[in-house]
Amino acid sequence: MKVNHTKLIHSTAITVAVTASAGASAADNQPEHKQQSTRPNIVYIMTDDHTAQMMSSYDRRHISTPNLDRIAEDGVRFTNSFVANSLSGPSRACMLTGKHSHTNGFLSNEFSTFDGSQPTFPKYLQKAGYQTALFGKWHLHTLPQGFDTWEIVPGQGDYYNPLFILAPNDTIERHGYLTNLITDRSLDWLENERDKEKPFCLLIHHKALHRNWMADTCDLELYEDKVFEYPENFRDNYEGRQAAKEQEMSIGSEHDMDIIYDLKMLAPGKDSRLKNNYLGFLSRMDSTQRKRWDEFYQPIIDEYYASNLSGDTLVNWKYQRYMRDYAKTVASLDRNVGRVLDYLRDHDLLDNTLVVYTSDQGFYMGEHGWFDKRFMYEESFRTPLVMRLPKGYEAKGDIDGLVQNIDYAPTFLELAGVEIPADMQGESIVPLIKSNEKPEKWRDYLYYHFHEYPAEHMVKRHYGVRDSRYKLIHFYNDIDTWELYDLQNDPTEMHNIYGQPGTEEITRHMRQVLREAQEKYDDPIRFQYPITD
Repeated sequence: MKVNHTKLIHSTAITVAVTASAGASAADNQPEHKQQSTRPNIVYIMTDDHTAQMMSSYDRRHISTPNLDRIAEDGVRFTNSFVANSLSGPSRACMLTGKHSHTNGFLSNEFSTFDGSQPTFPKYLQKAGYQTALFGKWHLHTLPQGFDTWEIVPGQGDYYNPLFILAPNDTIERHGYLTNLITDRSLDWLENERDKEKPFCLLIHHKALHRNWMADTCDLELYEDKVFEYPENFRDNYEGRQAAKEQEMSIGSEHDMDIIYDLKMLAPGKDSRLKNNYLGFLSRMDSTQRKRWDEFYQPIIDEYYASNLSGDTLVNWKYQRYMRDYAKTVASLDRNVGRVLDYLRDHDLLDNTLVVYTSDQGFYMGEHGWFDKRFMYEESFRTPLVMRLPKGYEAKGDIDGLVQNIDYAPTFLELAGVEIPADMQGESIVPLIKSNEKPEKWRDYLYYHFHEYPAEHMVKRHYGVRDSRYKLIHFYNDIDTWELYDLQNDPTEMHNIYGQPGTEEITRHMRQVLREAQEKYDDPIRFQYPITD
């Protein structure tokens, strides 16, 4: 089914139409590189809201992800991988540009539009002779640039029978489940469209595991007998942490975690804040898909409303349903990652291909009683990152250096033999993957800045720094509070020690680190909230 492209772009807030001839960029000034088949290919698989707690190479409590684990087993697992801004669009902009949000201009999903004319790593690779392709989620409110081929879902996309925007100006509906469809299209490009004499960079970007966690019908029965372990801080009361208390992302809240939209408890006469959004998702299903969906959920719906749950019993029930739906959606993702790995193996591409798997940020699986992300606390600040390395890069096992998603762009460029632009703020992680010997010098801290407030989930604006042990956060705008955590003694971040007796020296040091970070990355917030000794 073809759809009016102009109307679709308008309706999904994609406001800047881009063509292949639009705007010169810094990439245009890069010299042409001689074609070398030995230059490594790059397959960059990124998901949405996949957290390390739900990937078994990081955490075996909840689920098994054997195909994702294959990447780590055959390559490296980063144990200190983080983002610069824990939100989908901003995180993607950081990844593409190698720059923090305040530098690339995409501060938030709700208030920003990505300037597609600026330099990005696909543009540099394209200029250097790489074939570049993107399939799946984009979520930057403009059309992609720097790709020879691309197909993206409008906005967040739909799990079932989704629309795809195709370069240059067409839109189609594809029948099936989105995670399968993105993988199908990626494998088709690898098999039938690319020039097999040239290196390639393929971005496979999934909607999974974004809210509202609609599993493939073949996975609906999974995990129904599993009782998921509760985080030790599931009943957090947020003592000493004002910003944590004022958020709107609590599993126990009727407003925050919607009983119909998030947990699928649709029934006649029942209403909720986001019910119509869920009805829109269901309307995309064909009769066979909807029949299977209803057959599975109707008994659960009937039992839920008959039970009339309340209090802690209701909160516990919501947590278990949330965890099951999320875990089922991971199952399809893991299966499809396996399809990609199998293709690369069967076509003798693995030895000369960097395979990267990561997410645009982490996610809360009940920690602090939450779902969603945004905060600089560990579960959303962290992101899984595993890589299978091409020959010549001999690191194996765990890498504990502090890495951030602004590092991906310079890493890909260095691997491809392209000079890293001086204005990229990330650091190439090539020194970390060359061998198992740690480089003599690596970064000591990471900088974070979240800008989107007021908005969905109402997480306050904040910035901060994290080193190997301590984390300092400043919440600002309509609030002015500081938080300091000793991650060695308080890994679940329950005890804000800012201002506590005996912390004066570490507070002074971390404030100095924060000031240094804001100066290094030229964040203008430092002029509005100057940090003094």
